[in-house]
Amino acid sequence: MKKKYSNTTKYITLTKIIISIIIVSISAQMTIDVGDIPITGQTLSILVIALLLDPREVFITMVGYILLGCLGLPIFADGASGISKLMGGSGGFLIGFLISAISISYIFQASRSKGWHVILLLTVLGTIIILIFGVGRLAMLYGLEKGIEYGFTPFWKGAVIKIFLGSGMTWLIRKYLL
Repeated sequence: MKKKYSNTTKYITLTKIIISIIIVSISAQMTIDVGDIPITGQTLSILVIALLLDPREVFITMVGYILLGCLGLPIFADGASGISKLMGGSGGFLIGFLISAISISYIFQASRSKGWHVILLLTVLGTIIILIFGVGRLAMLYGLEKGIEYGFTPFWKGAVIKIFLGSGMTWLIRKYLL
């Protein structure tokens, strides 16, 4: 039996999706270098959004983000756009964002506990999924050694920081705002 949603619920859902796409798009343009650690806002925002929205909303958000970027809006990292980004070296990360976000959103929704430890474990899992897809695509294009060199080595320290930052942000938002 199909769920029936009120117009208000539909508008709230649509608003959450549009705001989430905007947040991911803006955060993709943000890079902070902490010493030799490049920290982008994109992965951080995706992990947080995945743990705040339901899986259906996360799916639509991530597909919308990727589709808009492929259609030419300069919303991928550093203002990039186009289908070439999906087909090139960045494509693994873009697909990883989608798979990671949907996966951790489903797991979180199914989890009985919504505590800090679950959020932390899911941000770790989400990060691992993103890195596997990113390195995997780069390895397909350039070989495993270069895939690790380009897709893992420069990002792992920033990833660890974003895991803790994203977990803390998600926990605080869920505790005090939701």
